[in-house]
Amino acid sequence: MASGFCESCSRLLKEFALHLRIICREFQQKVRDLFRELSQCSCLRMTAERSFLRRRTTTTQELLSLRILDDKETHLLNQENLQALNRLATSEAIHLQMTAAMYYLHLSHHLKSPLPDAFTEPVMALLLSTDLDVQKTTSLSLVNLLIKNHVCKEVVIEMGMLVPLLELFQSGDATAQCHSCACVAMLASSESNRDAVMVEGIIPLLALAKSYDPQVQRNAAWALLYLTQSDWSTRILCQAGAIPVLVLLLQSSDSEVQFCSCTALCNIAAIEEHHPKLRSIGGQYLLKSLLTLMSSSVQKNSAQACRCLQTLSNNVLIQDQMMELDCVLPLKALLKTYTPVWTESAIKLLSALSAHPQNNDVLVSEGLLDEIGKLLHDHRSSSAIIAHSCNIITNLCSSCMGQQAVMESRCLSGLLLALLSPTLADKTLVHVTSCLHHLMTWNQLQTKISTTITSEHVSGLMKMSGQMENSQLSYNCAAIISKLEMSEEMMQSLRPHYVTMSQYLLAFLQKKDVKFQQIGIVTVLNLKKDGDFSSLLANSELEIQLWKVHVQTEETRRLLQMIQPPSPSSVNP
Repeated sequence: MASGFCESCSRLLKEFALHLRIICREFQQKVRDLFRELSQCSCLRMTAERSFLRRRTTTTQELLSLRILDDKETHLLNQENLQALNRLATSEAIHLQMTAAMYYLHLSHHLKSPLPDAFTEPVMALLLSTDLDVQKTTSLSLVNLLIKNHVCKEVVIEMGMLVPLLELFQSGDATAQCHSCACVAMLASSESNRDAVMVEGIIPLLALAKSYDPQVQRNAAWALLYLTQSDWSTRILCQAGAIPVLVLLLQSSDSEVQFCSCTALCNIAAIEEHHPKLRSIGGQYLLKSLLTLMSSSVQKNSAQACRCLQTLSNNVLIQDQMMELDCVLPLKALLKTYTPVWTESAIKLLSALSAHPQNNDVLVSEGLLDEIGKLLHDHRSSSAIIAHSCNIITNLCSSCMGQQAVMESRCLSGLLLALLSPTLADKTLVHVTSCLHHLMTWNQLQTKISTTITSEHVSGLMKMSGQMENSQLSYNCAAIISKLEMSEEMMQSLRPHYVTMSQYLLAFLQKKDVKFQQIGIVTVLNLKKDGDFSSLLANSELEIQLWKVHVQTEETRRLLQMIQPPSPSSVNP
């Protein structure tokens, strides 16, 4: 739901909330310290004898009532146990607090339904315990409950548990840090909680991300990843200095840390305003780290590094740096693995690089088209690989060197194989036919394709040309036919289809779209080189329609001459 505030007011209110939370947190800590000192005073303590008797009585009663070994939820979550948990959690005796913490740990393993909100309240008291072991056990229980979705994340935040969890970051105990960080990561996975986690947790999380303990580092990276899933929290993260930390995490020996940090950087890179900060990492360290990760044996990490580089490649300056670092070589290596995840990730990035003409000579000289030709033969059923291969071929054949490379590679035969594939969707065939049509605009390639194409290919093109429900595919196929060189062999292949061709050419000429009319006229002109087609055309419905288009065109020309529009040069000096 919209807040009703403008962006400036929203930002100011968030900043106010941030300062208010900090003040409240400091006040809470001061109150806690005050009561801790008061509790040490002898005038507020019971006598040793009364304390001992009460401890014995309470321990016996509570341990009998808790029945930890009973796994039935109706017994675990009854009112008697709730009252006992409240007494144990608020007790000054550490061993009684630990009994409650162990009970919650037992609950977290055996509970099969959400924990009632009333049973969540004692958890807060246990997290505020002065004993680290109690806090560790309680935070582990909370992790389990959050992972199983047995406790409401919003309720945890509303009860104020985030503050003691964040304080555990400073405990110096790796286990406590690990458990509390996992809790914070789970809480950050809820969009409604991210603002609260951002306000309280960014600096502690960034500090934990530098921990030498792998599990602590993993949980911190996990939490930071969740915080990059909205523009506002990503902006705050970057202002707090998250980018250098995340880049360093790419070098972690833990594959999960690498994946989380790489995905977080990918989310950051998707927002253009952060590109200057990403570029400012000295010595092109970010790009070097991503290129190294791209060669990882862990598939998801390698693929994610490719995605991150692809996102960054939208920035021309970063793309220039990538080319300077010779990114083509490791990308070609991924193409040769024939593992779909790696191959698709690499070819998407190469497709993005080929879209910029300044990169094309390098890509051609690196032998990229040879690899693309092999892919088209080896991945005949992969729509993604075929579509991106078509884009690369189309982009790289704009130069004489690129056209020659296409001629010498297996790209043409691979495209013609794809044309006959029974498994490819029309969307992918649009890419294939569009690429073939583009190649035929170059004389050398037009001749090569015309001599390579078989009667089977001609039949396939005819069938797709008549598919009027997919106008682009139909247009592409007709455009290819219009450019075929009419050798005797080609005429032999075309003749069985002249009647079918006349039907779709008539449909083209009847369309209001001028480009279809034009391709229809060009195709008729090409086919008239064969006397058999000319005989079929004479006095046919197709010829009549051609005459109608001619009359319409002449009438349009006459009307335009009457208007005498200004020349293009005078309109656009």
